[in-house]
Amino acid sequence: MLMQRNIAHLDLDTFFVSVERLMNSRLKNLPVIVGGGSDRGVVSACSYEARQYAVHSGMPIKMAKQLCPDAIIIRGDMDTYTRYSRMVTDIVAEKAPVYEKASIDEHYLDLTGFDKFFGSLKWVHELRNTIMKETGLPVSMGLSVNKTVAKIATGESKPCGEMHVQAPMIASFLDPLPIQKIPMLGKQSCRMLRSMGVAHIRTLKMIPPEMMEKVLGKNGRSIWEKAHGIDYSPVVQYCERKSISHEHTFERDTTDVACIRTLLSASVEKLCFKLRNDEWLCSCVTVKIRYSDFNTHTLQQRIAYTSFDHTLIETALALFDRLYSRRMLIRLVGIKLSGLVRGTQQLDLFDDTPELVQLYMAMDTIRKRFGVSALKRAGGML
Repeated sequence: MLMQRNIAHLDLDTFFVSVERLMNSRLKNLPVIVGGGSDRGVVSACSYEARQYAVHSGMPIKMAKQLCPDAIIIRGDMDTYTRYSRMVTDIVAEKAPVYEKASIDEHYLDLTGFDKFFGSLKWVHELRNTIMKETGLPVSMGLSVNKTVAKIATGESKPCGEMHVQAPMIASFLDPLPIQKIPMLGKQSCRMLRSMGVAHIRTLKMIPPEMMEKVLGKNGRSIWEKAHGIDYSPVVQYCERKSISHEHTFERDTTDVACIRTLLSASVEKLCFKLRNDEWLCSCVTVKIRYSDFNTHTLQQRIAYTSFDHTLIETALALFDRLYSRRMLIRLVGIKLSGLVRGTQQLDLFDDTPELVQLYMAMDTIRKRFGVSALKRAGGML
């Protein structure tokens, strides 16, 4: 018989807003919106006070202002948010045996076996208090037998609360909840189920898994299992070395800097498309050079979480210019994007031009249909 797992989920409440309130205490208890600074921007995050007016992330700033005229609009600073995210991760890494950084503001912890020694609930309660004390950020926590139920429990414990859902309580906990509480159930799938009269998890559980597959495709059975509180996915140990990379060895050693910079740009562009396609953000860029005498040198730089070409290409080229100091023939050049966490381009940009986000989405749509080489930046064309 397998040992019952104990999985905890930690989520930083209204993370961007909470960081802004740490830097400016006058924002406390006020409706705050983080996003673009003009009417052309979009809401990246908002406080609970703003949510009471039906404001939500992804909404145009102009609409948010109409719903909540007294809201305080803040552009946002991804560098600062990244720094606080790392502070929290450092605390978790120091204390937790196995943890997964699921996104910039949430972690999963596998505490299986802790009840024999410490008590899982007591241990994660103390960890949560440590994070709040050392960072000043509010944290919500859910504890249960798997990642799905733990994450839902976290959501139900907000703001800044705790919830422990033991195995015998799972059905009674999940059944009355609306279906949109199920992780990874998208808006379109949710609308489809609602059109079928399925509004709550209790009703969804009555649908045969085969029918769920017909309605929602290959994801249907997974959603059916989550509705029943079934989730065997492991907590994958987080490591900053998690990365994607690309290297190019030249047929003939070269000192053609213009060619090398173009090749680097093209490599970064392809890697960024993979990041966005897989919904990852990176926080570290490394450039590698191998000279004709096989001496190899690397240089890296930490950055704010992003998956946008224009930011990462600029960083990569600046690193290459600093690294290429010997002015001798180059045999190989490489680029690595690491420190990956889950996230989408909505987190990437606090800008007055949501058109840039839409442009990336449009380009990626074309690449998915016609291939990654269907569109290229001029600076990345050899």
